[in-house]
Amino acid sequence: MAGSALADIAVIGLAVMGRNLALNIADHGFRVAVYNRTTEVTQTFLAQHPDTPGGLVAATDLPELLASLKRPRKVIIMVKAGAAIDAVIDQLLTAGLEPDDLVIDAGNSLFTDTIAREKKYAGKLKFMGSGVSGGEIGARFGPSLMPGGDAASWKYLEPIWSAIAARVDAQGRPLEDYAPGKPVLGGEACSAYIGPNGAGHYVKMVHNAIEYVDMQLIGEAYWVLRQLGGFGPDELAEVFARWDQERLGSYLIEITADILRQRDPRNNRKFLVDVIVDAAGQKGTGKWTSVNALDLGIPANAMAEAVFARCMSALKEERVHAGKIIKGPKVKTRIAKQRLIAQVEAALYCSKICAYAQGFQLMAAAQGEYGWQLDFGGIAKIWRGGCIIRARFLQKITDAYRQNPALANLLLDPFFKKQLALGSESWRNIVALCAQNGIAAPAFMAALAYFDGYRSARSPASLLQAQRDYFGAHTYERVDEPRGKFFHVDWPVAGRPELKA
Repeated sequence: MAGSALADIAVIGLAVMGRNLALNIADHGFRVAVYNRTTEVTQTFLAQHPDTPGGLVAATDLPELLASLKRPRKVIIMVKAGAAIDAVIDQLLTAGLEPDDLVIDAGNSLFTDTIAREKKYAGKLKFMGSGVSGGEIGARFGPSLMPGGDAASWKYLEPIWSAIAARVDAQGRPLEDYAPGKPVLGGEACSAYIGPNGAGHYVKMVHNAIEYVDMQLIGEAYWVLRQLGGFGPDELAEVFARWDQERLGSYLIEITADILRQRDPRNNRKFLVDVIVDAAGQKGTGKWTSVNALDLGIPANAMAEAVFARCMSALKEERVHAGKIIKGPKVKTRIAKQRLIAQVEAALYCSKICAYAQGFQLMAAAQGEYGWQLDFGGIAKIWRGGCIIRARFLQKITDAYRQNPALANLLLDPFFKKQLALGSESWRNIVALCAQNGIAAPAFMAALAYFDGYRSARSPASLLQAQRDYFGAHTYERVDEPRGKFFHVDWPVAGRPELKA
């Protein structure tokens, strides 16, 4: 082992995220022990970074890694989610990990796996699962961090997590400095203890699902403007750049402007966006969230539609074939370009409100299901910087929950209620134009359906419940009786076989 001073923390797994997180920690003056299963990777990493402020020390095996650490020992695991996590933890136990030592899974693990691991390793070690958002740049220069797990052990990790997290100013604007070895100082850290067992990974999962919706909505806004407005990518780059300076300002809007300006490296006369195959990939967190929403009975339809939109995009060859056979309406509607831009902006903003409302509604249901107490204002606060969905918008969510911690739904907050009222006509116009012109806009449409469904005191579910009682004797409730009191009708048998005892 190079170096003699004991390290403050260890990182196992030196792929891109692990390397960058280790460098970020070292930049903030912490000594970091690093280990990779392939020793050559570790040696190359240290050779490339000999002068980090805190210092890096290499270990050739896990017993050496543990011997290099201050107690209680803190070990971050940055390996592929799933069985590999358990394999590393079991190897650490064999190598001498002790009950007071802290293991942090900082990958994208399914939250139920994190809950199971805390139970599995109870009494053998302290376990935390921490969401880390911001991609490789965030890991290197300041991510949003969502730790959950053993509350008593948080005090050992908190100084490091607070130091390396992204930081925002008093207005929620990110403070950024991408210079290696020069960490950002001041402001508020985008890190906070989320709750026990799987709470951190759960909140990170919901973050990713909101990311899915945000990206899908931006894609639909881009596509509507191209299809109905005839805008080119360069023109739309300017539109998105302007939006980034206004209420839609966010990391995703910012990079969209950059992407739309990018020329094809092979042919400078073309834009890159026009030569990329329209088939999107996914890693599963959006699906996990949609499945969990179904399990908890929460109408996260925009989240689900964002996942299904990626699934539809993946059917590229089928879509090409179907387009030759199935014909829809030709795009005929043309409206003034500036009016179209304004209406699409409103549709995007209103849909975004509903997407976030679904995410926070889902987290509210989860805390009851899993025994957590989540600070929704605090969650919005740590999403203001470092993470992929960082945006001005999140300061408004922080404010909403600070003013009313018991807020049932973001749609009921006075600020968001007003914004939806101001933008709903434009939003409806865009959804209608999409339907009339055969433009698929599933996230815009799902978000609007959520908004209209949530504000409707009556729905057609009364008929649905009668149907369920008719064919399956599932019972129903009455509007003139207290909730929770159920009734059944002996329905007429006309049109169906008579059942005899």
